[in-house]
Amino acid sequence: MPPLSSPETPSGLTRRRRLVVFCFLMLSMFMATLDNSIVSTALPTIVGRFGAIEKFGWVSSAYLLAMSSVMPVYGKLGDLFGRKYVMMFAVALFAVGSLACGLAWSMDSLIAARVLQGLGGGGIMVSIFSINADLFEPRERAKYQSFSSLVLVASGSVGPTLGGAMSELFGWRSIFLVNLPIGVLALSGLWLLLENHRPQRQPKIDYAGAAVLALAIGCTVLWADSAQVFGGMFTPAALGVLGLAALAAFAWVLVERRAPEPIVPLRLFRDPTFPLLLVVALTSGSVAIGMVNFHALFLQMTTGLSPAHAGLFFIAITGGIAAGSLSAGRLISRTGQYKPFLVAGLALSVAMMLVMSRLHAGTPLWMVAVTLLLHGAGVGLGQQAPVLGAQLAAPRADIGAATGAVTLCRMAGAALAISLYGAIISSSLAGSGLNFTGGEGAAIAPDALAALPEAAQRGVALAFSDAFTWLYAAAAGIAAVGLAAALMLRPVQMPAHMAAPAPAPAPQPRPAE
Repeated sequence: MPPLSSPETPSGLTRRRRLVVFCFLMLSMFMATLDNSIVSTALPTIVGRFGAIEKFGWVSSAYLLAMSSVMPVYGKLGDLFGRKYVMMFAVALFAVGSLACGLAWSMDSLIAARVLQGLGGGGIMVSIFSINADLFEPRERAKYQSFSSLVLVASGSVGPTLGGAMSELFGWRSIFLVNLPIGVLALSGLWLLLENHRPQRQPKIDYAGAAVLALAIGCTVLWADSAQVFGGMFTPAALGVLGLAALAAFAWVLVERRAPEPIVPLRLFRDPTFPLLLVVALTSGSVAIGMVNFHALFLQMTTGLSPAHAGLFFIAITGGIAAGSLSAGRLISRTGQYKPFLVAGLALSVAMMLVMSRLHAGTPLWMVAVTLLLHGAGVGLGQQAPVLGAQLAAPRADIGAATGAVTLCRMAGAALAISLYGAIISSSLAGSGLNFTGGEGAAIAPDALAALPEAAQRGVALAFSDAFTWLYAAAAGIAAVGLAAALMLRPVQMPAHMAAPAPAPAPQPRPAE
């Protein structure tokens, strides 16, 4: 790691102290991202305890809905009040939500507690990337944000296994209560080591903008999940939610044009780089995060692999993401350019999704593993660039807002893609001629699939193989949209050192009326 020109950065912290603070930030991120995956394997146990299986999906959807709704708000609050206490509030709120989840007495109370968790989790995700912008010079930041990507991958990889083991050994409540000591440790470290740099401007909170933006985002995410919630994405109730989202988005633009301190300043969109990076974030979230569960379904239903054996193939995805992310981080730091790696990553994602669309039930497993490895490498190569690019394009006073907008688009892309992919699978299976609601419908469970006659297994595998042909082709199209946006980005040379922030302008006296 090349030495800096000074032992201190504009954050005012020594290198050693910055590294320790970064470790506490990564601990907070691991806690927040692990909780979204650790609950997946414990959900059947929870439903068995409380019943209300019709609310099964809401345990995860409520968390995602709340987290997405508040991301831009946290980014702006960090810009206005300083990031230290905003980050600490988010960690504390997440810990309180975890305690509420562990003490839940019904499915409704658990869903409400998950909303509380999500309100804290959204703040953690946004604040971490914003604090990184304060701690590290632009080029150095690329290397450290590659470690952030590894934490995201690690939590998603170990979460399901850890959740199943803990729920069996200590009960399902333990998967939530384990966050309490982690949260206390993270809060202690941030309190003692992270300095608070409060901007010199007078805070003016945009309450109206925050409310209508949260409404627009929440309704959009809810509509994305409407196939499960309302029975279809184009039912009257779902279309009503979508219409409300459109009205709220229009109202938000009107409010932000007049707000003195808008949640997402519209001036960010004057730089064409910013909206292009939002498109990239939306598509990369669709291909990276939104695809995870469907890879598992493909492996189990077309190859007959057990869930445990299918899980081994995620080592290939994880290894690819780790290799791509670490390589991109170091090369971006060395060259000062992020566009080439973003383009390469999205091009590789397009290619691998097209290859996946051509795989079938008889494809050798080594070929599947290699394809997933390269797909992971493509995801890793482009994972950091949207955040880095947005932070460079935004004025220093708006870094938090820009980071929140990019993070939000990535999560929104995942939510929308999950619904799209699910609709493609359902539609294709409905036209396959097989009955997946009864009789052979038991074949949709991997253990039941193994018990079917060989001819029935082959029929189910072919039906799913055909369905995934369309799904992966759609994912390739989404990645191609992101690639087109990335190609339109102008080349940017990242500065080796962070420019000192310009002093705030002195307030001008009002003319006498």
